[in-house]
Amino acid sequence: MVSKVPVCTADAAEMGGPYAQAVTHNGLIFLSGQGAVDPCNNQVRTGTIEHETRLAMENIRIIMQAAGSSMGNLLQVTAYLTNIREYGRFNSVYETFFDRNHPARTCVQVDKLPFGLRVEIDAIGAVEAGKS
Repeated sequence: MVSKVPVCTADAAEMGGPYAQAVTHNGLIFLSGQGAVDPCNNQVRTGTIEHETRLAMENIRIIMQAAGSSMGNLLQVTAYLTNIREYGRFNSVYETFFDRNHPARTCVQVDKLPFGLRVEIDAIGAVEAGKS
């Protein structure tokens, strides 16, 4: 039997679209794209690439914790940047969310993101059975 379990926490940003913040299945967690949305009030907070990356990664951290996991259990991350020239500045913030155990990652430039965001990040991670 398939055990797809949505993950929802009021502690992370929730934009109210037709999707879950994350879904767990067979020990994996699939996180929806996260951007510069304040987890306290669900307001979009665009700004520098550093600011937006920090908010997106903080939302990912909160969702991973809500699923009973952690940033160290992220396996794959995809980052979508509207300006690839900000890649180095994005990395300077991104790397602060990990010890030496970095996940695999893809980073691509896109034309536009919702709400005028500069960055959106989705991820796949591992969770312990029964933790979500």
